[in-house]
Amino acid sequence: MDKIQLTQKPVAMAEMLIRKPASEVFQAFIDPAITTKFWFTKSSGPLEEGKKVTWTWEMYDISAVYSVSKIEQNRSIVGEWPYGDIMTHLEFKFTPCQDGTFVSVINSGFDGDGDKIVANALDSKGGFTWVLAGLKAYLEYGVQLHLVADAFPKDVKAH
Repeated sequence: MDKIQLTQKPVAMAEMLIRKPASEVFQAFIDPAITTKFWFTKSSGPLEEGKKVTWTWEMYDISAVYSVSKIEQNRSIVGEWPYGDIMTHLEFKFTPCQDGTFVSVINSGFDGDGDKIVANALDSKGGFTWVLAGLKAYLEYGVQLHLVADAFPKDVKAH
């Protein structure tokens, strides 16, 4: 088999149009009372610039700390969070457009050997695609799809 050589580290990017105003979509990520409807199950508090917030996925018995470095109201949230044993850059961008808000989630800074970097970037993109699809369903239709919770059911061994 031929060896594949990376010339750049992959960046995980998931994007989706949410048919709601930027202020409402932005608030869905800032306010854990809303975010818990489509992503994690618990949070230590709302996102604030310079703060660390612990997000918990109770169904998987895991938590992660998101360190918020910068918030631009209704435009972006920038910070760092752990991906496995490394810290990665995690940014949320909110771009107003005619039909609502175009949301971009960008996760970068994966490290390790090439195989691990590619696998982690692909996994991150997949996960954030579920997050955005869940957000869309919740904000546009009031439906909780439980996409993140149902991604790895406990009674299914092969994932």
